[in-house]
Amino acid sequence: MMKKTLVVLLCLTVLLMAMTATGFAKKQDTPREKGKIVYIPHDNRPISDVETADTIRQLGYEVIVPPDELLGSSSNLGNPDKLWQWLEDNTTVPHAKDKKPPYKPLPGIKAVVISGDSMIYGSLVGSRKHQIDQATLMERVDRFRAFKKDHPKVPVYVFSSIMRTPRTGEASGSEEPGYYFSYGTDIFRYTALKDKEEIEPLTKREQREIKFLTELLPQEAINDWMSRRKKNLAVNKAMVDLTKSGTFSYFCLGRDDNAPYSQTHRESRWLNEYSSGLGKTRFNNMAGIDEFGMLLLTRAVNDLEKNMPFVYVRYNMGEGANVIPAYSDEPIDKTIRSHIIMAGGMYVTTPARADFVLLVNTNIDGDTFESTAAENTEKASFGSKYFLNMVKEELAAGHPVGIADIAYANGADNALMAAMRDNKLLFRLQAYSAWNTPTNSTGFVLGQGMLVPRMSDASRKKLLYTRYLEDWGYQANIRQNLAQRLYSFPGQGSGGALNEKRASVEASATLRMRTFAEYNLPEFVDVKRIQVTMPWNRLFECYPVF
Repeated sequence: MMKKTLVVLLCLTVLLMAMTATGFAKKQDTPREKGKIVYIPHDNRPISDVETADTIRQLGYEVIVPPDELLGSSSNLGNPDKLWQWLEDNTTVPHAKDKKPPYKPLPGIKAVVISGDSMIYGSLVGSRKHQIDQATLMERVDRFRAFKKDHPKVPVYVFSSIMRTPRTGEASGSEEPGYYFSYGTDIFRYTALKDKEEIEPLTKREQREIKFLTELLPQEAINDWMSRRKKNLAVNKAMVDLTKSGTFSYFCLGRDDNAPYSQTHRESRWLNEYSSGLGKTRFNNMAGIDEFGMLLLTRAVNDLEKNMPFVYVRYNMGEGANVIPAYSDEPIDKTIRSHIIMAGGMYVTTPARADFVLLVNTNIDGDTFESTAAENTEKASFGSKYFLNMVKEELAAGHPVGIADIAYANGADNALMAAMRDNKLLFRLQAYSAWNTPTNSTGFVLGQGMLVPRMSDASRKKLLYTRYLEDWGYQANIRQNLAQRLYSFPGQGSGGALNEKRASVEASATLRMRTFAEYNLPEFVDVKRIQVTMPWNRLFECYPVF
């Protein structure tokens, strides 16, 4: 009788273990909801908004983003008051309108990642063109303190910008006040000299030049531009104060479109002095801005999962780590090291210890060209051949590899990508980026590269496919083809404002992208599903859906 009982118990134990194992397998196979992350980007460009949020969604988090109409766009500077109301509605338990704070936090919110520019000015572009008085701006800054008081256990990560200083009026596009198109080059040079003057003595020629520019520039224009910058500086100092008081888990200031001598660099120096004492684990001030949403979301996830990815960085031959890329004021290695800290990772000096290996494609001589340059063809250069061998070497060693393709700004290196295609290496990468400025690319690929090991292989390929379509297909090739033929599309419009030409341009871009994908990326998706739109009514960026 005892033997029978033991046999039955043994059978039941085996059955229970099998059921438990099966249940565990099912749990592992089914993506687990990890909670909600609220994300407010600095505008509704796809790269800032949906493409960044979708990366985090691939990990199993619910990422809550405001509707497009509340975010800044090419035609709308945004609405901070409505965004603050949206944030309250999506992070607090519903309450009567006449109820006074504190409000009860909504359960399930794991972190909040916010653009300070959106909440204070309306958007990144709004920070450059607004007419908001100083008192209103400071009231909005103080709302961060009130929000944290109502949500004491929710980590708050914030990024904002130091106003940019485009080199020319043309480079400013439509994102600066109208006078910048006429006087942008002179304004840039004037502020570059003012910046240099505080660091080292000006030559006699430079002294004469600054005197000439002071007399040349319309006083009304320079007063408007500098007064807005003065407000921005005061706001950023107040945000640093909030960081010191513990309101933010992390705060980062970005320097977009600047140079080693410029007004942006000048104000950055002042803010570094003001923030003295804050460690880089709480605050940083670095080149770039558009990639910050990705980096801070990555940091939020790493903090939540108590994960600190190790990152090894290797550069192409030549200037490599010392390159000061276009649109930046510091060596790219300094920016990348700051990006790694900002994303919650650690820089390591050997690939053997790394969770992610970032390979940085730069030109041998250190120059950064535009991807629309005539030289950007599939003809291999010595530098692209050398870099390809680096990729092969790291992959052969079994390292998880990503590429920051920054030999060209605003698009891919066609020679490198053709070689990657021909050697069937494109989908062996963990991550890739070549969009917009070099610092935008390095930050974006670092964020994705740190997170991809926690995703499915299908998610990894989907993210790669998006970048190949946008950064290689569109930015480095299709965009300039459309620009050259824009006159042939019916209706009124230009590259900066497509208007009546928009529908025809989108149709042409879709056909061109399908052809590109069919030839270069045929193994991953049905090209007939690809649809391309121009969400900001201009040629500069596109949004491919597939």
